[in-house]
Amino acid sequence: MKTVFTTGEAAKICKVSQQTIIRCFDNGQLKGFRVPGSRFRRIPREQLYKFMKDNGIPTDALESGKRKVLLVDDDAELVDVILTFLNEDGRFEVRVAQNGFDAGMMVKEYHPDLIVLDVMLPDINGKEVCHRVRADSSLEDVRILCMSGMVEDDKVQELKLAGADDFIQKPFDVDRLIERMCVQLDMEPATTV
Repeated sequence: MKTVFTTGEAAKICKVSQQTIIRCFDNGQLKGFRVPGSRFRRIPREQLYKFMKDNGIPTDALESGKRKVLLVDDDAELVDVILTFLNEDGRFEVRVAQNGFDAGMMVKEYHPDLIVLDVMLPDINGKEVCHRVRADSSLEDVRILCMSGMVEDDKVQELKLAGADDFIQKPFDVDRLIERMCVQLDMEPATTV
C-alpha cells in the first residue's frame, strides 16, 4: 500500500485540482514535506487521511488503495482474460470501454490512473484517443499504455508522439502486461508466490 503521495496523486484521490492541494500544503492545512534538494512536495498517507477527514472528503479512494484502470478494447475474450488476472491481483479497480467514444466519456468521469488502450478500435483509433486525453489538462497525470498486434516501429513512435506512455505488442502474456502497468503506475511488480 502506498504510504507517501505526490500532490498530483493527492489531488486525484481528493477529486480536487493539483493547485488546490499545493495551496493547502503551502498554507499548512495539509501537512507533508519537501523532497530534499527539490521543490517537490510529498504527503504521508496519515496526513492525507486526516486532511480528507477534516474537510469532509470521502476517504474511500484512499482506503481502497487500488489504482484505477480503464481498459479499452472491443475483444470481449481478451477483456475477460485481462479482468480475471487484474481481479486476482487485487491492486486494481477496473472499468471497461469497448470503443473510443465510450472511453472518452469514461476518462472524464472515472479519471483513471492508467488507460490500457487497444489501438485498433471500431470507431476511432487509439492515436486519436491519446490526442484527446493529452489535450485535456485535467487528465495530464493519466498514464496511457497502448496495445496492438501491429508492429511497425513508426506506428509505435506515432502513438508515443500522440501521448502514449508505453506500448505492448499483442499477443502478450498477461503477467507481462501487469508488469508494464506497474512500471507506469510506480508500483512494485507483483510478487509471485
